[in-house]
This record gives sequence, C-alpha cells and structure tokens, in this order.
Amino acid sequence: MGTSSNQQNLEKNKANYTPLSPLSFLARAADVYPEYPSVIYGHKQYQWRQTRERCTRLGAALQKIGVTKDQTVAIMAPNIPPMYEAHFGVPLCGAVLNSINTRLDATSIAFILEHSEARVLITDTEYSDTVAKAIASLDNPPIIIDIEDESVSTTQSSGNRLGTIEYEEFLQTGDADFQWITPADEWDAISLNYTSGTTGKPKGVIYHHRGAYMNSMSNITGWGMSDHPRYLWTLPMFHCNGWCFPWSLAAVAGVSICSRSVSGTDIYAAIKNHAVTHLCGAPIVLNLIINTDESERFTPDYTVQVMTAAAPPPATILKAMEDRGFHMTHVYGLTETYGPAVMCAWKREWDSLAPDARAQLKSRQGVRYQVLENLDVLNTETMQPVPRDGVTVGEIMFRGNIVMKGYFKNPEETQRAFAGGWFHSGDLAVIDADGYLRITDRSKDVIISGGENISSIEIENTLYAHPAVLEAAVVAMPDEKWGETPCAFVHLQAGEIASEQDLITWCRDRLAHFKCPTRVLFTELPKTSTGKIQKFQLRERLPRSP
Repeated sequence: MGTSSNQQNLEKNKANYTPLSPLSFLARAADVYPEYPSVIYGHKQYQWRQTRERCTRLGAALQKIGVTKDQTVAIMAPNIPPMYEAHFGVPLCGAVLNSINTRLDATSIAFILEHSEARVLITDTEYSDTVAKAIASLDNPPIIIDIEDESVSTTQSSGNRLGTIEYEEFLQTGDADFQWITPADEWDAISLNYTSGTTGKPKGVIYHHRGAYMNSMSNITGWGMSDHPRYLWTLPMFHCNGWCFPWSLAAVAGVSICSRSVSGTDIYAAIKNHAVTHLCGAPIVLNLIINTDESERFTPDYTVQVMTAAAPPPATILKAMEDRGFHMTHVYGLTETYGPAVMCAWKREWDSLAPDARAQLKSRQGVRYQVLENLDVLNTETMQPVPRDGVTVGEIMFRGNIVMKGYFKNPEETQRAFAGGWFHSGDLAVIDADGYLRITDRSKDVIISGGENISSIEIENTLYAHPAVLEAAVVAMPDEKWGETPCAFVHLQAGEIASEQDLITWCRDRLAHFKCPTRVLFTELPKTSTGKIQKFQLRERLPRSP
C-alpha cells in the first residue's frame, strides 16, 4: 500500500478529532474527582464539582447579559476564587479573558479597557478607587460586576461598589446546566494579556486554546507534577494567566490555595496548614521566604517545589532557598510565550557538584519546554545561530505552538515580532557548550521588577515632562528585594533646580508606584557622535541599591 493510499478518505471527524482546549481539564477533574478539593481560600473550600458548577454559572450569566463569542471580559482581582473561576467561566461561553494587573494606575487600566473593547469588567472592591477613575474617562464603559470579599475589612479596602450586582449574586443568575461553547477551532482566542513591552504603550498579546492547553501540560511534565498537587498562589494569576497554571491544576486535579496577599509568614503558614507542595514566584517571593524570621518558619518533612523566573535570580538566592529545604526550578519566558517556555532542565550528574556550582548552573535560563518546537540564540542581522561558546551574544528567538497569535489590533508590531519566521524576544543571551542559554542583557531596556515589566521609555517620558529636566535616561539597577528597580540619570535645564525626591514624587504622581525610579542621579548623559545616549556607560555608574 503506497503512502498516498494511507491518506485517502481519512479526514477529521467527531470520532478522531477535537480542538485542543484547557476547558476539557475542568470537565475531567469534575467527572473523575468530584469530591476532591479544588480551591481553598481562608475558611472556604470548594470541591471540583462545585468549581465546575460555579464556572458554568459564570459563563451562563455572562451570556445572559449579552456577552457573545470573541468579546472581551476583563477581571481585576487578586488571587481569590473568582479569579481562578474566570479562567474557565469566561472562555466556556466563547468570550476572551483579559486579566488586568492590579498594580496598574487608572490611566493604564482605562487604556486596556478601551483597547480591548471590554464588554464586562469583574472587579474587586479593593481597587474601586482606581477603577472608578479609569471608567470615568471612558465613553463606553463596560458592565461592572463587583467582587465583595467578606474577608476584607473596610480599612483594607476601598469597599465601594461600582456596578449593580455582586459576583456571588451574578453567579446565581446563570444556569448550572449551561452548555459550554467550546472552540470550533483551537486557534480561537482564549485570553488577552497586556504587556508594556518597551514603548510604554501596552500591547495586547493574544493566546489561543491550543497554546494554553499545550503549555499547561508542559508545566506538568517539565516540573514533574504528580496528581493532586497542593499549589500556593504566590504568582499573580493576572500575570500571563498565572503562567497557565490555573489550567495545569485542573489537568491534575490539584488544589489552588488562594491568598489576597503574599508574605513570608503567610507562605510558611500555608505550608504548615495546607501541606503546600508547589509554588511559583519572582525573586521577590524568594526573598520573602529567605528573610522570614526564624521563629515564623516551618520545615515540612518533604521538599516544596519552587519555580522562579523574571530577572535572573542570583546564584546566592538559589543556594539560600535550597539551604532552607526548597527545590528550585528556574524558568524563562515572556507574555508572548504564555509565560515560561524555557526551563533549566536538571541533570542527575549535577547532583554531586558543590552547592555553589549547582546554584550557578540553576541560574541559567536553560532549554526549551517540551511543547516549544524551536529555541535558539541568533544573530539578529544574519538570522544565523551564534556559536555555542558561552561568549558570543545574540537574540533569543522562539518558534512553536506556545508563541502568541499576535498583538491585538497591532499588525505592524506583530509583523516586526515575527520577522524571519521567528518570534524575536528582544533579550540578549549566549549559549553554553551544553546548549543551555544564559541571558546577558535586555536589548530593549525593559526593567523587570518583582516579576513586572517596566518600560524605561515610559519613565523617561514622564521625567522629560518635568520643567526642570533637560535629558533623562533610565536603566535597571540590581535590587536584592525586587530583582531590579529603575534608576534615572537626569541632566537638568540650565539654572533649574530639582532634588532627587522632587523627581521621584513627580513620577509617583503620574505613574503606578512600582514603575517609579528608586534613585535619581544628576549628571550629563554620555552620547554617541549621533547623539544617542549610551546606556551601557550609565549601567557602569550604577550605585548599590538602597
């Protein structure tokens, strides 16, 4: 039988093909493990059958108020059950989920709501002051559904309701028997995540069901997660959809242990009270763990698995975590790659190395996820791989099913990002002889602070608006707590006076506080012959972080 004969009359049909979607993970978890715990939040505990019903009611209720296929439903909430439920409830009615960074200012939130054409905004009342300012500036504001968390006192929360219905009331308007609208095409959008990128103007990154499904599975296989892990939400679910872990946890019927805030004391308490097995976080989370007072620590009789990313964690931090009994896995990725797409895959032969040597190896970004087709460091001009010598610098580039569909309503940036058939990360790296990559710099000057991208250009534009500022340049300054923070170098106008605190206050009045410089240094700025500021020289002048 020839090869061509094998393909005759063999087509996709209902028996042999279903578009991939992580929604199927929720259906299976509730079918197979209906009474197993799914979500724990304070005194509340849900089982998988309850989580399926709540997500189903959410999707049905959204459809009832007019949400249709491919419309955007935004949510602004901390790591609490409604945030987890939105990752299923929104797409199961055919809509697209937009999780908004809770640290953003009103101007940024307004831009995202308008650009995404959000039909609905589900928002926690903790953020009502900021959200109210955002929606007041919109010509066509979304329908507001308020989350009133009974565990939050009025002293901790703005507490003002902005809509006409509360989340729990809204769920009850939805039919528990609602028929899910699963994607007809796995290329259909499941979520929309905004990243500041390098221009200061947020870009909407579109994820599809196929990519979300695949990266969810790769999280499990790459990290070696077994059935029923107990996962502590220290990573914000608004960030790259929690690195796809809301869907991963449904696939293995794990437990989501939720918390409104993160502290070292809370992390150790959760390990003690809920037998946490896994958690993720930026280096700031590691610092919280390391610096928790010894009297508040708890050492379980098993090893807690920790996945970390963002700015490359110092080897000393990784070693300190292992000294406290945590097993570290270092990953790397971008919003455009569904979160982590690169992992420092561990090899048994490294176990016998000295602790410092192991930590150095773990601080590398590593190799591609199982579901990423291609990862390489290329010469941006020639698009050829750089030598694997650990010295030659190139740009990290990706290919595969866990690369975004593209940027929402931004074809020019999409085309630029995919030039030459690769996704251009904008990050510079070298590859060692064993094929593991190491980031050396960020070619587009993005500052990663506490796991959040900060545009140096956005801060510079804010500083340039100050009447005393002639020139400004912002670079990343290493910081033990946040990984990196912005440091501004400023040249003042002749005869003008402004102090460091004056300019920091100026920025804090106009930007989200986490974006603002922690240091301002006054100096003439080094330039090339064509007038371009030489930021590499400024990095050499950086002071120690305060």
